[in-house]
Amino acid sequence: MGPGFWLITAILALLSVGAAAFWIIVPLPMGVEQAADTAVPTDILFKVLAVIGSALFIYVFGYIVYFAIVFRRPKNAPANTIGVQIHDAPVLEFWWTVIPAVIVLGLAIASVQLLNKIYYTAGDVLTMEAIGYQFGFQFRYPKLANPVSEMHIPVDTPVTVHVTARDVIHGFWIPEIRVKQDMVPGLINTVRFTPTKIGVYPIICTSYCGIAHGGMHSAVHIDSQQDFAKWFAAQQGGTAAAGGGSAAGAAIALSAGSVSAGQALFGQKCSACHSVGPFTQKIVGPGLGHIFDDPDHPKLVNGTAPSPQDIAMILKNGYQGDLGVMPSSQVNQISNTDIANLVAYLVSLSKK
Repeated sequence: MGPGFWLITAILALLSVGAAAFWIIVPLPMGVEQAADTAVPTDILFKVLAVIGSALFIYVFGYIVYFAIVFRRPKNAPANTIGVQIHDAPVLEFWWTVIPAVIVLGLAIASVQLLNKIYYTAGDVLTMEAIGYQFGFQFRYPKLANPVSEMHIPVDTPVTVHVTARDVIHGFWIPEIRVKQDMVPGLINTVRFTPTKIGVYPIICTSYCGIAHGGMHSAVHIDSQQDFAKWFAAQQGGTAAAGGGSAAGAAIALSAGSVSAGQALFGQKCSACHSVGPFTQKIVGPGLGHIFDDPDHPKLVNGTAPSPQDIAMILKNGYQGDLGVMPSSQVNQISNTDIANLVAYLVSLSKK
C-alpha cells in the first residue's frame, strides 16, 4: 500500500465524517422552507446523496494525491522505468463492486418511493390544472368557470395538480414544496402533495421559454381551510356576477359541425391517446370509433348515456376517473367550433 497508507486513510475518514456532519447538521437548502409533505423526504434523500458523494470525492481525490506522491518516478530513474506491477486483488475487487452496488440499489429504491409519492399516490381531495404560457401561469379549479393567475390550496389537504402548456415547454417548480415538473403542450403531467405550512411561496418556470422567461413566475397561497373556503366562494361569486352563471354548463351548438374538419382535428389533438377502433382498442384512453353504439361501453366515462351534447360537455370540461384524465378544452386549446367538429366526426364513425 505504501508508507503512511493507513494514516492517510484515517485522515480521509475524519474528513468524510466532518463533511457528513456538515450536511446533516446544516439546514439545507438554506433559506428554503419545508411547506409540504414532499419536502421532508426530498431533503433527506438530498442529504444522503451529499454525504455519500462527499465521501466518494474525499477518498478518491485523497488516494489519487497519495499514490501520485508515494509511487512517483524516482528522481534519477529513466523515463521508461516500469512501476510496481500489481495484478489481481480478488478481495479488493469484490468489495469495490459490492459496496457501490448496494449503495446505488438503496438510493434507487428510496428515489422510486419518493417519485411514487409525488406522482402516483392516491387519495387526493383537491384536483386542479396548472397551465403554462408565454409568459405566465393559469390555474383552473373544478366549479370555477374562469382560470386564476395565482394558485390557492388549503393546508393539510392532499392536492393533485395536472400540469400542461399552451405553446412551448415550460417548467412548474415550487421550491418550498420540492416539486418540479415539465409543462409540455399536448401532454398532461401530474404532481401530488399535501401542503403543511401556511404561507405564500413562489412558482417558477424552470425551462427557458422565450425572451421574457426570467419574468415568468406566480405564487401559491397555502391557506387555512377557512381562508381557502372564503377565497373559493369569492371566486364563484365573481364568476356568477360576471357571466350570469357557469359557461361550462351551457350547451354547445353542434349543428354546424364539420366531419372533415373534425377528422383533421382528431389526428392533431386526440390520436395520441385515442384510436378510432372499438372501446377495447386502447392507446392511453379507450377507442372512440363506435362511442355511440359500442356494446362494450354503453355509457360514457361520467356515467351518462352517449349523446352528442354529453360528449361535447366532456370535451369542454374534461374529466378525471378510473380510465385516466381527460383534459379540458382550455388545456387542449380547442374552441366550441372545434368541439362541434370533433363530435360530428365521432358521430360519423358510429354510422360506419
